[in-house]
Amino acid sequence: MRSTSKGRALVTIAATVFGAVCGTLAGHFIGRLIVLRLTADKLGPEATHVSRLDDEFAQDTKTALTQMNASTLPFCSEADLESIRNILFHSHFLKEAGRIRDGRIICSATFGRVQVRAGELPQPDFVAPNGLKLYRNLPAFRLENWLVLTSQAGESYVVVNPYINSQRDPFPMHYTVTMMDGPPNQTNQLMGDFPQLTGRLLTTDGNGRQGDVLYSTHCSIGDRTCITTILTVSETLNAERGQLTGYVAFGGVSGALLGFFASLVHRRRRSTGQQLRRAIGKDRLRVVYQPVVEIESRRIVGAVALARWTDEEGIAVGPEIFVRLAEEWGFVGEITELVVRHALRDLGDILQKHPDFRLAVNVAAADLSDRGFLSMLEKALKRSGVATRSLALEITESSTARNNTAIETIRVLRQRGHRVYIDDFGTGYSSLSYLHALSIDAIKIDKSFIQTIGTEAVTGCILPQILSIAKELSLEVILEGIETQEQLDHFSNAGQNLFAQGWLFGFPVPAAEFQRRLTSD
Repeated sequence: MRSTSKGRALVTIAATVFGAVCGTLAGHFIGRLIVLRLTADKLGPEATHVSRLDDEFAQDTKTALTQMNASTLPFCSEADLESIRNILFHSHFLKEAGRIRDGRIICSATFGRVQVRAGELPQPDFVAPNGLKLYRNLPAFRLENWLVLTSQAGESYVVVNPYINSQRDPFPMHYTVTMMDGPPNQTNQLMGDFPQLTGRLLTTDGNGRQGDVLYSTHCSIGDRTCITTILTVSETLNAERGQLTGYVAFGGVSGALLGFFASLVHRRRRSTGQQLRRAIGKDRLRVVYQPVVEIESRRIVGAVALARWTDEEGIAVGPEIFVRLAEEWGFVGEITELVVRHALRDLGDILQKHPDFRLAVNVAAADLSDRGFLSMLEKALKRSGVATRSLALEITESSTARNNTAIETIRVLRQRGHRVYIDDFGTGYSSLSYLHALSIDAIKIDKSFIQTIGTEAVTGCILPQILSIAKELSLEVILEGIETQEQLDHFSNAGQNLFAQGWLFGFPVPAAEFQRRLTSD
């Protein structure tokens, strides 16, 4: 039993560890999906937010360039520069502004009048349908590690504040601003990072994933500008490491608990009661037969059918354990039916040829109260062709105590021709008047009384009284537990016909061996 308990403990530990590992993997997998999903959900609002900033920037740029081009002040004069500075002061998105003529920057609000050689101003990176020219990182305004965007309309230009990017949500996502040319519909990324995404993804509203990149694109119909927010999977998982760790830990703990409780359920399925129920359902109980001998002639006159069971771990479980367990769980009647079926099948030929041969089966208290018990016996006897009188039923004293239903069942059994024995007599409730009221056929004296023979035990003096009671009531007596010749000799001159059952006459054996014993006798 110790090795069995150790084995069960190892199974529980293994199930818990396996559950923890599976739960951890599942937690990582599910957590990863959730984190990526939540991040993808953030990309859309962020793209909308950046798009709104882009609209404001575009409007600010348009307003500033319109005001500058509408000025009537002398070109790049101090008054003109003062006017430009005033426009910049009221702008949130612009950092610099000035005048351009003949491909040269003539003046700026910050540096005043400047001289840039002709041709030094590069070709614009993008020309919008309305003629707006856009430049990225003009040499005059270049800042290390920052994108500087310059817009030109007519002879006026403005420079977007490169630090606007720092106003975004601190979540570490990237973004790009993409514009489309007029008739060619060519795309041009103006601002932000430049991931390896196709033009269609950068210019079509929607969310998605391409390879290791999560993205969301939001387009403004008015100025043909699209904002795409981007975050790689590795950046997402790294940013949400704490949340992912929480999912992994939760998965591991949940898996361990699930594995632990699953092992308990498994152990319960393999518990004695569950195993017994399965054994009955699969007809895996064995029935063995112990001879009943007439003491005077030493002749085998009957047999007792006894159930035997070995559990799924190969351990033999005694009938005193599994029968009581079946009674507690409410399916002892299934054991009774199994024993009756096996006994009538195994010894049916003998009972048909020798109707006086007595085959006895044990009956539980629950059987006597079961409405289907009598019907089960009748059908089993009919199928086997065995006479009713050949099947005796052994009941315990306690099963009939103050139980009117049981007493009535016994009455019906005797009316049908069954012989009824009181098993383990002397250990229960029986009295002279009670035995008379039951109107039984025989009593089986419990082996605890037989074992007192040859000793000075007080219970030894009870045996003669029991025999006297049985003789007075004309009851047969079967002595249980006869194991020695001394015990047998004690009853040889009892003055009445007695029967015995015990190891002295043979151990319980399978049907085939029992039949060989009958043949040899």
